[in-house]
Amino acid sequence: MAEIKVVGVVGCGQMGTGIAQLAAVHGLNVWLHGRAKTFISGNVRRMISKGRISQAKGDNALSLLSYTTNLEDFQGADIVIEAIMESEVAKKNLLQQLDRIIKPSGILASNTSAISITRLASATSRPRQVIGMHFAYPPPVMKMVEIVRGADTSDETLLATKALAERFKKTVICSQDFAGFIVNRILMPMINEAFHALYTGVATKEDIDAGMKLGTNHPMGPLELADFIGLDVCLSVMKILHAGLGDTKYLPCPLLIQYIDAGRLGRKHGIGVYDYRDAAKQAQPSARL
Repeated sequence: MAEIKVVGVVGCGQMGTGIAQLAAVHGLNVWLHGRAKTFISGNVRRMISKGRISQAKGDNALSLLSYTTNLEDFQGADIVIEAIMESEVAKKNLLQQLDRIIKPSGILASNTSAISITRLASATSRPRQVIGMHFAYPPPVMKMVEIVRGADTSDETLLATKALAERFKKTVICSQDFAGFIVNRILMPMINEAFHALYTGVATKEDIDAGMKLGTNHPMGPLELADFIGLDVCLSVMKILHAGLGDTKYLPCPLLIQYIDAGRLGRKHGIGVYDYRDAAKQAQPSARL
């Protein structure tokens, strides 16, 4: 397989824009499906102002980014990374479309954090060229990429994807195609157990998080991290773990479900386990300076 030179990214949320930015900063031509030019330009300019990259490298990165709302523009991509919502149905539908568009040698990579790559690949005519490429959030900052090989993923696809992640200066970990892979199979039950501890009155949310930060050296407590990830995402992964592994220990905590029913989805909605709305209001004046 030839060297990857053109990367397509579908999904212009925080994950997709982060992956697109990462690829462009490392010298690859990038097509991003969606309108995120202002957001990415602002991020790159901040990297330049903080001395993380040179002015020349930043300007080059912005010149390598192209934006489109038409998937047909991905015809020339060597790899397309999808970073849309964590829904198997939505991902399969997208991969079916991309399968008909990109060149025969192209790789289809999913940024899923838990969904079976083998099942996603079954929606395409090229299962040997379908692979999981799970970036940690936020992609430009976090050092890990979790690569997941489906039942039919070829050695060539694995090596090309690994080489791409290493070009991004990431440390690669490899997982077999089991529910939750490595990271979320361990992380999400911990977060779920923290919700159980809160639900049953073991301790306050502050003490649960402080205990894990100060007692186990985690940079964030599990409830704070759940808010950062999104409670809806946590619930989705727990459901995948329960369905895929069949063990009752993966049943989502009732309190997690209740918070989501109440619209408390985490930082992105201003409230989750913690309330961020007052902090956001206080930050607004300085954000305009």
